[in-house]
Amino acid sequence: MIGRRDFITLFGGVAVAWPIAARAQQTGKLPTIGWLNSARINEASMPAFNRGLADAGYVVGRNVNLEYRNTENDSDRLRTFAAEFVRQQVSVIVATTGTTAQAAKAATQTIPIVFDMGGDPVEEGLVATLNRPGGNATGAATLGVEIAAKRLELLHELVPNAESIAALVRSERPDASDFSRAQSKGYQSAALALGVRLQLVNAMTASDIAGAFTNAVQQHAGALLVGGETLFVAQMPQILSLANRYALPTMFFHSNAVAAGGLASYGTDNSETFRQMGVYTGRILKGEKPSDLPVVQSTKFELAINLKTAKAIGLTVPPALIARADEVIE
Repeated sequence: MIGRRDFITLFGGVAVAWPIAARAQQTGKLPTIGWLNSARINEASMPAFNRGLADAGYVVGRNVNLEYRNTENDSDRLRTFAAEFVRQQVSVIVATTGTTAQAAKAATQTIPIVFDMGGDPVEEGLVATLNRPGGNATGAATLGVEIAAKRLELLHELVPNAESIAALVRSERPDASDFSRAQSKGYQSAALALGVRLQLVNAMTASDIAGAFTNAVQQHAGALLVGGETLFVAQMPQILSLANRYALPTMFFHSNAVAAGGLASYGTDNSETFRQMGVYTGRILKGEKPSDLPVVQSTKFELAINLKTAKAIGLTVPPALIARADEVIE
């Protein structure tokens, strides 16, 4: 039996819109999710998103379709794909970065958008407030400024004698992502508070990374921060190799880098973020409005330390830090 809320009703002569899924079923077509991605996605993200969708009652290929577009960090392709989704009248656009969310928002003021971003969605103009987004966008924010500051604090605690800390960034250009800008802002505020000299070493492409390491070492950096940008995730083997070559204490964003031989990491649980995005997408398909769904902020952060790597580079990890770690590799 179809519930009453699935029918069009009239109140005072005004039609009340059907939920998206119900409208699609009436036309004989499944609702479609348009997935807008800037670059290679973390392998765990899509399964986590699908789990969230399932929690809301949707399974891709059964009662909802999903079309995936990868822009390869090309701004022209991004605008083209966003416009394509609008022409197709997809039911929801999933935007996996602040940059893709901005492109989707510029393309449509009506199709719901569910985003994941590292910056502040209010500051970026995507939502009115975190609790009441307004408009057609909502999603998850990973608190880029706050987490970046905490990462520098932890690295300083791990290497207390480091008078200078370098940060591998992609924020030195006007077209830098919101996440990259937020990270650099967090690094700078924490360095100022701790009295540590901060070096921002920029790498816009994979070929820039080796030079960025050389620059950091030449400026006598005592430790290095590596952000969570897609480029650095994809180039993790290269970064690990360089960190080992220079015996440079390096903190990563994702714990898989520590499992692969990195010294330490502190970051969010991306799987939970994408699961929540799947839940929100399902709720919107059922008829809820993005304007009424609060932006979710990350609350789970994990510290991982590789003691074997610490020993190899001659670093003694403070026992208090080991005790606080969520994962310790010996």
